[in-house]
Parts: sequence; structure tokens; C-alpha cells
Amino acid sequence: MTPRRRYPLQPFTKAFLAVLGVTLVIWLLRGLAVLAFMPGAVLWVLILLCFSLGIISTLQRIR
Repeated sequence: MTPRRRYPLQPFTKAFLAVLGVTLVIWLLRGLAVLAFMPGAVLWVLILLCFSLGIISTLQRIR
């Protein structure tokens, strides 16, 4: 039996975790030269999206 979460994750928190996971996978694959053809701007957009979603998620939790 799995324990239930006391507070379910908010939509922005789920989005933040998903984008963070995608960003980390792309960063690792790009570092291993698997996705070397991908421009660095894509990675920067994902990183900025992570920061903005993290801030929104934190502000939503405070509210």
C-alpha cells in the first residue's frame, strides 16, 4: 500500500517538474554529443522556463 500525499501537487508544480526533467535529459544528451546538433538557445529557453515555472509554483504555494 502506498502512502497518500497530504498535499497533492499543484498544476504548476507538475509542469515545473516535467520541464526540469526534460531539460536535464536534453542537457545530458547534448553533453554526451547525442544531441550535438541542437542549438544552445533551445537549452536556454528550457532553463528560463524552469526558473519561471519554479517562481510561479512557489508563489502559488505561498498564496
